[in-house]
Amino acid sequence: MKRKASLAWLLTMLTAALAAPVHADVNVGVTVSATGPAASLGIPEKNTLTLAPTTIAGQKINYIVLDDASDTTTAVKNTRKLIAENKVDVVIGSTTTPNSLAMIDVAAEAQTPMISMAAGTRIIEPMDAKRAWVFKVPQSDAQMATAIVEHMTNNHVRTVAYVGFANAYGEGWWNEFSKIAEVRKIQIVANERFNPTDTSVTGQVLKILAAKPDAVLVGGSGTPAALPQKALKEKGYKGIMYQTHGAANADFLRVCGKDCDGTFMPTGPVLVAAQLPDSNPIKKVALEYVNKYEAAYGKGSVSAFGAYAWDATMLLGNAIPEALKKGQPGTPEFRKALRDAIESTKNLTATHGVFNMSPQDHLGFDQRARVMVRIDGGGWKLVQ
Repeated sequence: MKRKASLAWLLTMLTAALAAPVHADVNVGVTVSATGPAASLGIPEKNTLTLAPTTIAGQKINYIVLDDASDTTTAVKNTRKLIAENKVDVVIGSTTTPNSLAMIDVAAEAQTPMISMAAGTRIIEPMDAKRAWVFKVPQSDAQMATAIVEHMTNNHVRTVAYVGFANAYGEGWWNEFSKIAEVRKIQIVANERFNPTDTSVTGQVLKILAAKPDAVLVGGSGTPAALPQKALKEKGYKGIMYQTHGAANADFLRVCGKDCDGTFMPTGPVLVAAQLPDSNPIKKVALEYVNKYEAAYGKGSVSAFGAYAWDATMLLGNAIPEALKKGQPGTPEFRKALRDAIESTKNLTATHGVFNMSPQDHLGFDQRARVMVRIDGGGWKLVQ
């Protein structure tokens, strides 16, 4: 009798185990620019992923992180490898706009959701069948360009010179900034380009100085964005300097040094989290990230770029529980459900803003996602 009872109990347990849903791990593929010209942006992103949650809704989360060395071809190869070999459910990356744009076709073809950590508006616009699989977490160029133009008009800037990267980031910024500046009656007197790997911009700087602009906007990212600013200062330029949110990190401050004091730029609230009023809903979430990152990597090490990676994981933390209701990790059904859940994100407060996405808006940020800061004594000061 005891043996029969034991067999019956074992059969019951086996039946229950077979009936219970068995979830595979959620695999998150990441490609970042941890080396190369964009390394100052990619390293804090990579660092942040070491702090990301390893369990969501009871599911184990595996992060497979690859370095694309700031190279577009490598970013595409990494994306293909993550999807084909590592069977990832979602791709986070890459760090830069050119890399992210190149990855779109691969993600869309595999019907795998992608969350870019690059700012270019073209990553998610215009919406089409391919971009339906793509989201991004940094503020768009248009949002930040508007903030810069508003600051310029408030400070009586009438003429401005633009010097930007000779790639998709620089062109994206030129397209957005020039449109808004024209509407606000700001005359652009110079339009120059340089490469992230350049070591001299003397020719471009001389043309800018000859145009005698009230202000100069540098459309670059990471430490290479410091090159034209330092060159302008060395040649005696005394006008107002602006940088984009692509330069919002400590390495840029280190490389640019005193030549950056007084520079204005738009950025996400996380960079000046402690200076935000307590009434700002982003302050608490941003400070939690800042404290966690600086506890691991040192005081003053936080950057806007690491926070982009954190916000990407927050999107996943919000979407994965919903996706699990409709499919198992590792399946097309789960990837589709994850895409749908990210697109349905509402009122998710992150370190850079509050996400409210829709089928036509795969960023979902409003004005709360941007602040103007001034570089003051090698640090960031909120401009009230």
